[in-house]
Amino acid sequence: MNRSANVLIVGLLALGGTSVTYWVNRSNAPQIAAEHSSLDSRKLLDVIAADRYDNQPLESRLVLADTSLRHSTLLGGYRATRSGQTVAVLLRSQSEGYTGKLELLIAIDASGKLLGVKSLEQRETPGLGGAIGEWPNAWLEVFTGKSRSEPTDAGWALKKDQGQFDQIAGATITSRAAINAIHDALRYFDEHRAALLENER
Repeated sequence: MNRSANVLIVGLLALGGTSVTYWVNRSNAPQIAAEHSSLDSRKLLDVIAADRYDNQPLESRLVLADTSLRHSTLLGGYRATRSGQTVAVLLRSQSEGYTGKLELLIAIDASGKLLGVKSLEQRETPGLGGAIGEWPNAWLEVFTGKSRSEPTDAGWALKKDQGQFDQIAGATITSRAAINAIHDALRYFDEHRAALLENER
């Protein structure tokens, strides 16, 4: 077999392999995208137990009014439902940390109690305030079960500010920013409860 025939055969094999690879990737792309979306969704929604809801909360976006709060800004919100009844509201909150924006996802149940808090974005100092970005997060878990009135307004502060909560070690500003943002979100929930809990049609 001459050299040009060998080159032709190798070229055809390469073309055939590339075509098969392209076809396999293209035919599996929707399934792969759906699995990635599901993983991203679970990563975002792990502040609320998956067996509490049966909808796709990230597809149930809330229209929020008056989103500039006392210490933070609401970037968006989602509704989690079970059998058409709202079981939780998830609010994306942004406040100012020590070195930049601190974004939290705050899950509140229908009675106004905190289900969980997760840091979605932060630029705090590694080893200090940066600890707020860890998941699971023991410091953020302290807030689970709290509400707007439990503790009282005065209690929603660091112990060094005569409040109820410890701070992240060496991260007073980060801790204050998170506490204030969580309290803001709970206040917002109470003040807009009817609209936030409106059941899906």
